[in-house]
Amino acid sequence: MPRKAIQPQNAVAVGPYSPAVEAGEFVYLSGQGPMDPATRKLVEGDVQAQTEQVFKNLFANLSAAGLTPADVVKVNVYLTEMDDFAAMNAVYARQFDPPYPARTTVGVASLPLGIKVEIEMIARK
Repeated sequence: MPRKAIQPQNAVAVGPYSPAVEAGEFVYLSGQGPMDPATRKLVEGDVQAQTEQVFKNLFANLSAAGLTPADVVKVNVYLTEMDDFAAMNAVYARQFDPPYPARTTVGVASLPLGIKVEIEMIARK
């Protein structure tokens, strides 16, 4: 099955990957960190501020694919500190309406560029 890269305007990638790829009826969104596309700098602050920016980045990618948060079926969240779970979850809860997408949250030793949170998604067209 061929894959089609989706390149939203102002998307910031820190490696050799596509921000999103369409394959069949699914769109796979690469993990996003809290990079502000306007300044091309990391959003500083706590995990809530970083999570807010991560969702802005992800939803810009969804929009470029012609999709909305209602089309998201799976989310993977990576946290460098599991103590940040409640703070991240407070931001996360405002991003979707029920029924919520399936989700996995994993604690990791570190993330690129010293970020606190990275999130990836799968959406269905």
